[in-house]
Amino acid sequence: MKNEIQNLTENEYTELLNTAKAQINAARNAIAVHVNSTANSTYWNLGKLLHEKKIEGGYGGNVINRLSVDLKQSFPDMGLSPRNLWNMKLFYERYIDSDKKLLQAVAVLQWGHNLLLINKKLSDEETFYYATESVLKNWNRDLLLNAIKMDSYSLHKNELRDNNFSKTLPSVQAAQANAILKDSYNLGFLGITEPVAELELEKRIIEKIKIFMLELGRGFAYIGNQYRLEYNGKEYFVDLLFSNRKLNCLVAIDLKIGEFKSEYVGKMNMYLSLLDKLEKEESEKQSIGIILCAEKDHLDVELALQDVNKPIAVSDYELLIPKKELQTLVLNEMKLAEIPNDNAEKN
Repeated sequence: MKNEIQNLTENEYTELLNTAKAQINAARNAIAVHVNSTANSTYWNLGKLLHEKKIEGGYGGNVINRLSVDLKQSFPDMGLSPRNLWNMKLFYERYIDSDKKLLQAVAVLQWGHNLLLINKKLSDEETFYYATESVLKNWNRDLLLNAIKMDSYSLHKNELRDNNFSKTLPSVQAAQANAILKDSYNLGFLGITEPVAELELEKRIIEKIKIFMLELGRGFAYIGNQYRLEYNGKEYFVDLLFSNRKLNCLVAIDLKIGEFKSEYVGKMNMYLSLLDKLEKEESEKQSIGIILCAEKDHLDVELALQDVNKPIAVSDYELLIPKKELQTLVLNEMKLAEIPNDNAEKN
């Protein structure tokens, strides 16, 4: 009988059923988010009112008790107990100076989740992580509590990579890319001691391209800089273009001397589309992009990459050689010059 329903095969019916379930769950989640957001907005405004009226302990206790009784007569189902009114004030005061991203994250949480996060006295970054994970993974309050006790935030932070490889590449290739490409690069070998423009940074890299490829990782071959791509009567130029034997793909690098900006992702996404269309060999896998900038914020990168379907990594760089590497470099130079290191033993 199942196979005869609307002439659907069993597999087609199963797909229809799963899609229907997914849509119902999505609708329920959307409704829950809307309800939580509305309730939290009300609690926020009440907390703000109590804060602005400077309702504190002592005499404030009598005010809160009386306010609770009077409010419950008009709104008996809102949970307006004295304790909850104090919590609303605490809620407002906890996030009054927080940024918009954090406010949006906690606004859609259940009230019990918010109280738990407040009582744990977490940092803004930790709170944002647990709030977003609670929504994405549909954690109840007990699961959230266990995640905090396990310090999931620290475990997650140690595993953070600023790329979207897991979403845009097959699992094996994503693992290879994460193993080969770095989250941070050291460009101390360039000898830069004062601010430079992006073209000067590129020039310095080209001059020492062999050393740069060693810093990049295994299997890189240099193709060119300011690599020209022409399409639809327009020209585009990729700062640095490599191929990687291990990954079997082209790797485009866009150099930025400042901090990461979300608009860099759109530009790289276009480069990768052009490379795959114009340059990629049939035997090669899709091209990968690296936005190499002076500074990045993980949450900004995560947001910028969330809906992008091309594999892009955002890496930062240092222009100074780390202290240990610098000491080793100096010692090696001294040995080559046969200069006695009289101070080495003293220090």
